Amino acid sequence: MSHPARRALAALALLAAAAARPAEAQRALGIDTTNFDRAVRPQDDFFRFVNGRWLARTEIPADASSWGAFNELSEASRNALHRILDEAASDRPAATVVSNTPSAARATPGERKKVGDLYASFLDTARIEARGIAPLAPELRRIAALQTAGQLPGTLAHLARVGVGGPLSVGVGTDQKNSRENVLQVSQSGLGLPDRDYYLSSDAKLAATRKAYEAYVARLLSLAGQPDPAGAAARVLALETAIAEKHWDRAKNRDRNATYNRMTVAELAALAPHLDVAAYLKAAGLAKATDVIVRQPDYVKSLDAIVAGTPASTWREYLAFHLVDNYASVLPDAFQQARFDFRGRTLNGQQEPPARWKRAVDGTQGILGEAAGKLYVESYFQPAAKARMDEMVRNLRKAYEIGIDSLEWMSPETKAAAKAKLAKFTVKIAYPDHWRDYSGLDVRRDDAFGNVMRAQAFEYDEMTSRLGKPVDKTRWGMTPQTVNAYYNATNNEIVFPAAILQPPFFDVNADDAVNYGAIGAVIGHEIGHGFDDQGRKSDGDGNLRDWWTSADAQAFEARASKLGAQYEAIYPLEGLHINGRLTMGENIGDLSGLAQAYRAYRISLGGKEPPVIGGFTGEQRFFLGFAQIWRTKFREEALRQRLLSDPHSPGMQRAFVPLVNNDAFLKAFDVKPGDQMWRDPAERVKIW
Repeated sequence: MSHPARRALAALALLAAAAARPAEAQRALGIDTTNFDRAVRPQDDFFRFVNGRWLARTEIPADASSWGAFNELSEASRNALHRILDEAASDRPAATVVSNTPSAARATPGERKKVGDLYASFLDTARIEARGIAPLAPELRRIAALQTAGQLPGTLAHLARVGVGGPLSVGVGTDQKNSRENVLQVSQSGLGLPDRDYYLSSDAKLAATRKAYEAYVARLLSLAGQPDPAGAAARVLALETAIAEKHWDRAKNRDRNATYNRMTVAELAALAPHLDVAAYLKAAGLAKATDVIVRQPDYVKSLDAIVAGTPASTWREYLAFHLVDNYASVLPDAFQQARFDFRGRTLNGQQEPPARWKRAVDGTQGILGEAAGKLYVESYFQPAAKARMDEMVRNLRKAYEIGIDSLEWMSPETKAAAKAKLAKFTVKIAYPDHWRDYSGLDVRRDDAFGNVMRAQAFEYDEMTSRLGKPVDKTRWGMTPQTVNAYYNATNNEIVFPAAILQPPFFDVNADDAVNYGAIGAVIGHEIGHGFDDQGRKSDGDGNLRDWWTSADAQAFEARASKLGAQYEAIYPLEGLHINGRLTMGENIGDLSGLAQAYRAYRISLGGKEPPVIGGFTGEQRFFLGFAQIWRTKFREEALRQRLLSDPHSPGMQRAFVPLVNNDAFLKAFDVKPGDQMWRDPAERVKIW
């Protein structure tokens, strides 16, 4: 027997050291041990120990760019919606109904019909092909009528209403320093590639992507019958490159203080005289705004010079491309294939486009998300899961409170403020108490293109109507069928949609240790966002305000910088490391969420020692539950895009860095100096 094999067997013997108690047969382990690679020591590579066989046998589906626990559940959610929407479109009764779903969470006949009609319109490929590019004609004529710079504001405002972006994003949102007020907001925008680095980097792969993008622009413009598509594509790329050069990078854009610049509309107009802000706001239905929050004032000033130096003909080409790109999914197959070849294959490595029904499901929930969500909830969500989640959230709150009290580096003054914020967290679980009203949206079964355009206008008008009104804090930013969770800083709320409350994240039949390691760590992660490098800047009411002493803030930053350096040292792709500044908030959420979820698990035991189940102690099951939710595989193109533009570290690293900094993990698996998961105590980072 080889030395590595003996070490692996010794590690497994450690995990199975205690005999199971008789009562344990009644409990579910909650861990898929068929995914384990038992040739790998958990002390050396815990991610591969837990997920190695899954990695070896799992192929990323041809229509996907990555695959993992989140994707598997998202696919299950989409399959569930497929059945639900097929029933709605054919007016068949629902095959499955959860009998104790509250009446407020049930779809009305009108909502069900609207959802079914929208879904059917996306599946009617014969009609989409027959109409050709005719639905585009009115908008293309409007763009062609742009002859002078003075017409640009009105054209941009109109296109924004139908979902076509320009070099500025103008909208209505919550004032970060007055979280009850909706205010006009302006931010940089205007790029067709995922990030400024795609335009500016000298990396050979990104240079090749730029060439592919230019060819894609030309292809779409040619399909749309636009003049000189190749020349136009070169000019569009040059214009977007000029815009990208003035963009703030994503890490800087995370800084909530730097991006909060409140000024009068007149002051904004003075920053950009060639943009004619007043004309834009009038055309955009936002003329009554008096104040505005500008996220990147120097970008707006630089954009003014770009506007002044760019001929109207180039703006026509730029806007025509973005119009066609935005609506390609409801145009004939040639447009859809062109978009997939670039945005799916080149940018993400997908080998084939998703099936038409998948695109129809995604399109339907993208427009009627909460109406479809009602149908999902009444067919699939078990209310018992919500009660179990409530208990876990209570224990996570207690854990954070204890954790705050235990911080040796924080003053009593800041601790008191942190606990005051913690006490004010709002928790939303499964689905909204107040649902969106879609009665004003006109959906026609035979008009996929028109449905999308009317939906864009419907959402835009709803957004602009909020200006001057109080913030509606009952709104959700995700649908119930979404496999995810989030923290909203201005609401100081954590939100967990119904679809994530399933294995491997949450299993009502599983041992508590696994649930605390999985969904408990997710809960802890979202609470942790309230105390990460940006979330810590707002108070319990969601207002951007400094409640820290100077010394405490410096101590926090020192720890955060140390954590960032650990991620910066990781190169998931050759020559490309994790951006510690961009991912800082998510990394703090992972680190703190895991630590507090473990503390919450111990709280849940009420002083009793957990049983051994399947040969694993409670502590081991907790960390096994954590690691299995991060099983992930990426195509190279998708991983590159994530590293350049996504604030989340890849799943492999999310199941590594928090663990090597966690004393309880190192103890549970007897990790010692010399093991690859070992970190000296002085190197471990603890923040919350």
